[in-house]
Amino acid sequence: MAAAEFSPTCNQHLFDRYVDSCLSQFQESMELSGYQDSCPWPGVKSVYNQLKSCVDFLAEKTRCKGYGSLVDDVYLAVHQMYFVLCGQVRDPPMTTLILLIAPCVVATLISPLLCFRSRTEG
Repeated sequence: MAAAEFSPTCNQHLFDRYVDSCLSQFQESMELSGYQDSCPWPGVKSVYNQLKSCVDFLAEKTRCKGYGSLVDDVYLAVHQMYFVLCGQVRDPPMTTLILLIAPCVVATLISPLLCFRSRTEG
């Protein structure tokens, strides 16, 4: 009979207790980012990478890496709290719209005049 492999289980209690320290450091950094008013990405990319490293390290040490959706729940909560405005599409400022539209309007108005002038000269 082959020996059964022993694989230690995830220590969820320990993971939950220590993941709060990762999140508190992240929260402190995010408070300065103005995430309530606009999408803070990519200005907080390095802070987010630090959070990811911290959570991944904890998941590995507590043997919770790849265990259910424990780590995913942490990232889901972070995204719902701090990056909710990142998916919203906003209209550009009026000056940008005018600068994009004006050449098209001018070209449309001038084209017939140029075509008419070239036909009458030729």
